[in-house]
Amino acid sequence: MTSVAPVILLAAEKESAEVTDWAARVGWVVGLGLFVALVYWLMREGWKWRGTLQGDLPALPTAPDSPGRAKLTMSGRYHGSTTAGQWLDRIVAHGLGTRSRVELTLTDAGLDVVRPGAADFFVPVAALREARLDKGIAGKVLTEGGLLVVTWAHGDKEIDSGFRSDHAAEHNEWVDNLNDMINKTETEGAR
Repeated sequence: MTSVAPVILLAAEKESAEVTDWAARVGWVVGLGLFVALVYWLMREGWKWRGTLQGDLPALPTAPDSPGRAKLTMSGRYHGSTTAGQWLDRIVAHGLGTRSRVELTLTDAGLDVVRPGAADFFVPVAALREARLDKGIAGKVLTEGGLLVVTWAHGDKEIDSGFRSDHAAEHNEWVDNLNDMINKTETEGAR
């Protein structure tokens, strides 16, 4: 009989579990949701403010009616544009900050950048300054040489635009062809 007494005492001491305080829980969820919305709104306002600060950037050129025969084509991703030499200073004016799919076409007239869902633009051959392989551009870091970066002049500003081909082996051919075009243009301009 002595063994039954402790079991009865334990059963008598048990209390029911606390009821969840739903008002406090809902309050925390709503508060967290409002905090996330505030952070998102501040980020959006910062993006718009950056675009306003870059409002002096002229409108992007469009491709000529007859750009000539395509020397190279590439499909891949456009990762954004920055101020030349400053890989973290993203340019957002005129949609240059919008990441997207891209179809690049290199012709005798220049570089045609077609971006579905974003603003297309054209870089005339006279505006091209350099092409190189790099590892990153504002918000995108890859392995060494994983990004094709094209430096070009627009207005009084030099811009670096970053592209990644669906087939990374194409990057070297693009760098060689772009730099040959740039050197040829500079040589003809010096005459």
